[in-house]
Amino acid sequence: MSGDRRGPFVVAHRGASEEKKEHTLAAYDLALREGADGLECDVRLTRDGHIVCVHDRRVDRTSTGTGIVSELDYETLKGFDYGDGAEPADLLTLADLISLVLDWNSKPTKLFIETKHPVRYGSLIESKVLAELHRFGIAQPASADHSRAVIMSFAPTAVWRVRRSAPMLPTVLLGDTSHYLGGGAATTVGATAVGPSIKSLREHPSIVDRAAASGRATYCWTVDEKADVELCRELGVGWIATNNPGRTKAWLE
Repeated sequence: MSGDRRGPFVVAHRGASEEKKEHTLAAYDLALREGADGLECDVRLTRDGHIVCVHDRRVDRTSTGTGIVSELDYETLKGFDYGDGAEPADLLTLADLISLVLDWNSKPTKLFIETKHPVRYGSLIESKVLAELHRFGIAQPASADHSRAVIMSFAPTAVWRVRRSAPMLPTVLLGDTSHYLGGGAATTVGATAVGPSIKSLREHPSIVDRAAASGRATYCWTVDEKADVELCRELGVGWIATNNPGRTKAWLE
């Protein structure tokens, strides 16, 4: 996972989620057609161990159903509509999204997978995600730069587990500035990139150079304003997550 001063590369945050309902195939398909360099998703485990792309602990905000993801089985969750009313959408699994990315022929696209914590099943989410990446043959890339998947988390322990089990997979430690300014947590867990919010980056632009000095890329979220896109480009941020990848790509041209 590398970036350079010609970047940043554009990651579609939950798909093209400003235009389509988040975490739906329609949102990710639009992001790919708009030229996104990467797709971002959040993953959780259902009660019966399926990996689903849902940001919140509950499905109330994003579906016609109600309840906690980890307390519901896959068949129950699959029965809800995750669309916007006018455009119905099925529950998206990580396998669905990996297939979409690998089948996309226009250009290689990276999948940025965020594991949520704290969660009921603890480290099982990382184990399940790595098993799925192995199943698709993308858990052991030849190098981090050529990897099709990136694992991210706000939990340092989650990043450490991935680095220990799949050392060639790039990882992002997400969080506030305390993780980056001293370099402590990112160094300890072996993260290959740091992931500050755009607010943190505005307040502490030196994050990017400090990360680069320790051999790490920078992934910034969630960058939707033109001035922030320009700031990221000026600072040399490698990857930016945005809800509108098409517009952001146009700004960068």
